[in-house]
Amino acid sequence: MTMLKSSYSTLAPKPAAEGFLRFVDASPDPFHATATAVSKLEHAGFQRLKESDSWAGDTLKRGGKYFFTRNQSSVVAFAVGKEYRPGGGISIIGAHTDSPNLRIKPISNRTKAGYLEVGVETYGGGIWHSWFDRDLSVAGRVIVEVSANKFVSKLVKVDRPILRIPTLAIHLDRGVNEAFKFNPETHLLPVLGLVSSQLNAPTDVISSMGSSQMPEKHHPALLALLADELDVGVEQIHDFELSLYDTQKAELGGIANEFIFSARQDNLMSCYTALEALTAFSSDESLAKDPSIRCIALFDNEEIGSVSTHGADGSLIPDLVRRLTTAGYGFDASQISPTAYQEAVAGSFLISSDMAHGVHPNYAEKHEELLKPAINGGPVIKTNVKQRYATTGPTTFLLRRLAKIAGVPLQEFSVRNDSPCGSTIGPMLSAKLGIRTIDIGNPQLSMHSIRETCGSDDPELAIKLYKTFFERFSEIDKELTVDA
Repeated sequence: MTMLKSSYSTLAPKPAAEGFLRFVDASPDPFHATATAVSKLEHAGFQRLKESDSWAGDTLKRGGKYFFTRNQSSVVAFAVGKEYRPGGGISIIGAHTDSPNLRIKPISNRTKAGYLEVGVETYGGGIWHSWFDRDLSVAGRVIVEVSANKFVSKLVKVDRPILRIPTLAIHLDRGVNEAFKFNPETHLLPVLGLVSSQLNAPTDVISSMGSSQMPEKHHPALLALLADELDVGVEQIHDFELSLYDTQKAELGGIANEFIFSARQDNLMSCYTALEALTAFSSDESLAKDPSIRCIALFDNEEIGSVSTHGADGSLIPDLVRRLTTAGYGFDASQISPTAYQEAVAGSFLISSDMAHGVHPNYAEKHEELLKPAINGGPVIKTNVKQRYATTGPTTFLLRRLAKIAGVPLQEFSVRNDSPCGSTIGPMLSAKLGIRTIDIGNPQLSMHSIRETCGSDDPELAIKLYKTFFERFSEIDKELTVDA
């Protein structure tokens, strides 16, 4: 009998999508997302700067590639064109490193009915019912004492499931399929283990805790696990910021691998595609005739309003633009315009990149009839006349010109009049800086679930668009006159 071989048995590789799988798996929280981005930047030849150092003199050079971090959870990287002059425009892609999740409270050691439970706080607007019955673990940063009066912040990621939020059996909640209701304070508590497990722990582990009162705040078993992961003594742990995450790996899925199934697509997909575009197209040859600065800014705290030192509503971008326009680049002070900052702002452009709502096959009526972005249909331009998105007619026109050059299809989205509209970092940065801005993003399903879905072709389309933006925006910008 002759067997016919299915066309699905040898599916074509999708390098951009597969790269995202690795990126998101390595980035369970903003600290790890930033560290993953930093590793990529350093590999691409970007030089680390410190905000606390002077950037004056010959620190910044035309043709140079640089980055800096703030709070270990935000990162800004930029490449200076070899024909850049102070006052020239800056081409920026902004995204965010945070996603809705559960975070361990400052005092978390709860026990009930013989179980060890961990007190957590909801971060952002998550679909919290999706966190039940998942194999959870913890990741984040820990303040560790390395010598007398010397402390460092170290990243930790426990790679095995240690926590679970169990649902109640249907026999004890007969109406659960009509309405799954829960109290996020009392029912959204992850179980760490049994009280007997901690009582049976070695006595030297529990009694040797340091003077930071950590064992009074958190289960000694959890602290001992963190110490093992970091290869330090439990007494060296003085504080931490830990997030819960789903240990299930990101995967390609669908009959033809047309989907990506993973956590944190909102908004690590935008971080990944912006990072790939900047690092791939910042070679000496690419920068040779560029009169602008190419920049990505990956912020923290977008999901809770961005109001922080390391969020988009902080001083990161204003500080950056001011420093970039006052650095010398080998020019005499007399050659730098006193209004270089204002000139740079007027010539700059920001792509606020955040995921968009793809049309859901089971809830298609939730979309406006003529505005239904499709998975794998390309980046989505997001428009809202109430300025929940910063998109304008001129910024849409310029992006369309770039997309045409790149050969990338674009889609459009606007909310229904009977539906509220979310927002992004776009409006706040546009208002704060006066920089022309457009809001776009790849389409996805199940936004803010613990497990989201997007298209596996869309990452490559976004990267192509962002590469063209970095390479061609200065040229395309000259084609349009608005304020004559």
